[in-house]
Amino acid sequence: MWIVTAVLTMFCFGINNLIFKAISGKMMSKVHMQFFFYLIAFLLMVGYGSIKGFAPFNLLTIVLGAVIGILNANGNIQMTKACENGPASLTSPIISTYTVIPILSAALIFHEHISLIQWIGIIVMLGSAAVIQYSPGSTTGNINYMPWMYRILLSILCFGVLGILMKTSSHLQIDSINTLFCMYGGGAVYLIIQSLVTKEKWRRSEVKIGAVIGCFSVVGYSSYFFSLDTGIASIVFPIVSLSCLVVVLGSVLLYKEKMKLYQIIGVLTAIGGIVLTKI
Repeated sequence: MWIVTAVLTMFCFGINNLIFKAISGKMMSKVHMQFFFYLIAFLLMVGYGSIKGFAPFNLLTIVLGAVIGILNANGNIQMTKACENGPASLTSPIISTYTVIPILSAALIFHEHISLIQWIGIIVMLGSAAVIQYSPGSTTGNINYMPWMYRILLSILCFGVLGILMKTSSHLQIDSINTLFCMYGGGAVYLIIQSLVTKEKWRRSEVKIGAVIGCFSVVGYSSYFFSLDTGIASIVFPIVSLSCLVVVLGSVLLYKEKMKLYQIIGVLTAIGGIVLTKI
């Protein structure tokens, strides 16, 4: 079941990334859209938590959840800024290597046992994620190297530490509803501060798109925590990193983009990697 929810997380994150791709270049603030999706997600968690009931809060839950939310928001911001300083086709595969950080932490810190075949599956999935997103036709002449690499490293650090903290929350058996409540609340506060600093113009369309992204985010992260609570984190993380599959396949269906041979091979090997992790 936990592999199913990990795949569901992959689809939710992929759909959100596809939405971001669809609205790129339309003069919408990424900070504002993230704020609205955090706000909508926070309100959804308030409603769900009120019905199902929250577990008792403590300082650790609040701080851990808020830091996860801030890291996720800042990681997305840094990734966007990295794309502004270099080609997205190179930026995305490099940033996707962040998955190695939580995978290693799950094995070294939390002592998860992973068989050789499962390790092969993990490596295949990570390689597939990079191959699917990479575009060899990209030119490096337009790269503003130092800012580009700086933003990439910050994004990798944010997403990598986020994964470790999510596994930590699961390991400490903190109620995922409480964590998500604090995550979206803390992230929303961080993003409103960011909007005051950047002073970008607010647009009504950002509310609508943010609301849609927020709904997918709630489903995605709820499934993510369930997978971490009941499954093997070292396998969950690379499955989630395959959200690029949804972006690539969605681009083929919606924008009639053609898949290159190496991308088709990447899709097939990614599926094979998932199968290997179940053996």
